[in-house]
Amino acid sequence: MPSSLRRLLTIGTLALLPFNAAMAQQPASPPPVSVAKPVVRDVVDNDEFIGRFEPVDQVSVRSRVGGYLQEVHFTDGALVKQGDLLFVIDQRPFNTALNEANAALEVAKSTLVYAEAQFKRAESLATSGSQSISILDDRRREWVSAQANVRGAQATADRAALDLEYTKITAPIGGRIDRRLISVGNLVQADQSVLTTIVSVDPIDFYFDVDERRLLNFAQTARERGVDLQEGGGGVEVQVRITDSNEKPFKGKLDFAENRIDSETGTKRIRARFDNPNYVLQPGLFGRVSVEASNVYKAILVPDEAIGSDQNQRVVYVVGDDGTVTAKPVRPGPRLYGYRVIREGMDGNETIVINGLLRARPGSKVTPQVVELPQSREEIAPEAAGLELSR
Repeated sequence: MPSSLRRLLTIGTLALLPFNAAMAQQPASPPPVSVAKPVVRDVVDNDEFIGRFEPVDQVSVRSRVGGYLQEVHFTDGALVKQGDLLFVIDQRPFNTALNEANAALEVAKSTLVYAEAQFKRAESLATSGSQSISILDDRRREWVSAQANVRGAQATADRAALDLEYTKITAPIGGRIDRRLISVGNLVQADQSVLTTIVSVDPIDFYFDVDERRLLNFAQTARERGVDLQEGGGGVEVQVRITDSNEKPFKGKLDFAENRIDSETGTKRIRARFDNPNYVLQPGLFGRVSVEASNVYKAILVPDEAIGSDQNQRVVYVVGDDGTVTAKPVRPGPRLYGYRVIREGMDGNETIVINGLLRARPGSKVTPQVVELPQSREEIAPEAAGLELSR
C-alpha cells in the first residue's frame, strides 16, 4: 500500500474516535411497554359443571287390561297431548262382560223390588196381628240381602265398564312419544307389557353434581339470600351450553337440590329447569352449566397476558411513577368478562404492564405507554372458566 494512502486512512480513523466515544457514553433509552390500570367492577363468580338433560315427566305406557292389541293411533316419535288415543285392545270380550254384568244387575234390581214388596206386606200383617214377627224378620232379611245384591251387581257392572274403558289407552302426559314396542295382533299382559314411552319436552330439567367444597359455597350464598339451596337457592339463574357451538347459551334457574351428599362420590345432585319451546334441548343431551357461585362484589380484573410466572407463583409487573418495574405476587381466580379475577395481591390502583412483559424486568426502567382497558372484552358476559389458575 502506498504511504500516502496509509496516511489518509490513519487520519480518518483518528477523526472518528471522538464520535465513537460520544456514542458509547450516551445512555440507551428504556424499552417501551403498554401499561394500564386494572378493571374494577361488580361481578359474580361463576362455576362450571358437566351435566345431562332429563325430562320433567316420563311415563312407560302400559295397559291396565290384558288382551290382543287391535289398533295403534299415533306416529312413532310424534308429539302427543295428554288424553290423545294411542292404542286400542280388542273390545269384544269386554263388551260381552259388560252386557253380562248389566243383565245380572237387572236381575238383582227386580229381586230387590220383590223383596221390598214382601217386607212391606209382612210388616202390615204383623201390625194387625195376622202374621208372626218371625216371618216379618225373614222378609226384612231378604229385603236387606236383595239390597246388598244390587250393590254387588252394580260394582260388577262398573268394573266391567271400567275394563272396557281401559281398552282405549290414552296418553297420560303430553310430550314426545317413542316408537310402538308391540305390534298389532300381539297379546298384551295387563300392567306388564310396555307399549311405548312418553317424555315431556317443555320445560326440561338439567341435572349436575357439585363437589363438597363448592357445594358449601353455594349453600352459604343461598343462606345469605335467605333461602335454602334444596329449594333452588331462590331461583339462581344459570346458563347451559351444549356441544353445538352455533347455539347461544340457554338460560334457566335452579329449582332443587338433593337433601344429602352421596357418601360414595362426595357430591350432591342439583337440578335446574329450562324453558324449551323449540324443543332444541333433548333428554339425555350433555351440557356445560355455568352457575353463580357468589353474591355481587367488587373485583379486580386484569388480562391473562398481563400475568407472568416467577418460579412457583404468579406475578404482575407494576410500573412506578419513575418507570421502575416491580414484580407483585398475585393469586388469580376465575375468568370473567374476558379478564382474570385477582383474588389477592392488588388493590386496583396499580399501573401494570399488559403488553411487553419480556422487556420488563424487576428493578429496571421502562417507557410506559398508557392504554385504557374496556369494561368487558367479550360480547357475551360473563362466562367463567370455572377453574382457578394454580398458585
